[in-house]
Amino acid sequence: MKVGYFPGCSLVGSAREFNESLQAVSRLIKLDLVEIPDWNCCGASSGHAADHLLSLALPARILALAEKTGLRDLLVPCSACYNRLITTVYELQANPRLKSEVRELIELDLKLDVRVRNVLEVLKEAMEADGSSRIAKPFAHRVACYYGCLLVRPPKVVQFDRPEDPTSMDELMQAIGAEPLDWAFKVECCGAGMTLARTELVAKLCARILDDAVARGAETLITACPMCHANLDMRRGDIEKAAGRTFTIPVMYVTQAIGLALGLGPKELGLHRHMVDCGPLLAAATQSSTVNLQS
Repeated sequence: MKVGYFPGCSLVGSAREFNESLQAVSRLIKLDLVEIPDWNCCGASSGHAADHLLSLALPARILALAEKTGLRDLLVPCSACYNRLITTVYELQANPRLKSEVRELIELDLKLDVRVRNVLEVLKEAMEADGSSRIAKPFAHRVACYYGCLLVRPPKVVQFDRPEDPTSMDELMQAIGAEPLDWAFKVECCGAGMTLARTELVAKLCARILDDAVARGAETLITACPMCHANLDMRRGDIEKAAGRTFTIPVMYVTQAIGLALGLGPKELGLHRHMVDCGPLLAAATQSSTVNLQS
């Protein structure tokens, strides 16, 4: 399965472990990622906060470059980038005059015929298609799947999963042997880009998320969003101060959990880059058995 790949700024910087784990998993499940040449920042979140035309032109240039590859699908693993690109497709398809203005600005042809896809739907499709892939070490943990607010909203734009109670990540976790829990905060906002301007607000929001996950018995949070991961992992000290308690529960990318189940090592998956130690989960992952991905 071959798809275009837009890593975005986070996956080559602060969330490089997301990229590392995605690349490692992709090699095992025969997912061929073709990185878009000369890609640029999509503008999330500073671009669309500064200027509406800029917020469309930046993603539009990425889409135009993706079209040049001739590939039908464009994988955008970062939830914020995914939201910006798919929103741009939605807005420009609905407004031909604006599309023409953006096309003139970026000086590239723009057909809007590339499908913008998130990491959950692409992983699910690739894992189901590759029947030879097998789980070596089932990820036998209770997990709280945290989608955040950008992956499934606004529903009329992304048209992916159920906006208030999505299940796609839960299904992926079930496929690798995990037990996804029913919990109350799977689509609640973590504070997103307010992490620098309003750290205290982010801390309070994240404390509520972690508190509910722990109360439900989760051993780890699973996410597909670099901003969510940064807030819940890197801001742990501020979160604990806001909550008045300690949280030891780690936060992992969906690709890292899948990678562990496929037998990949912690360093290959970038787990050493996390602020909150994933050690207890890694120790449990040493027990090996074989389970078919499609079971």
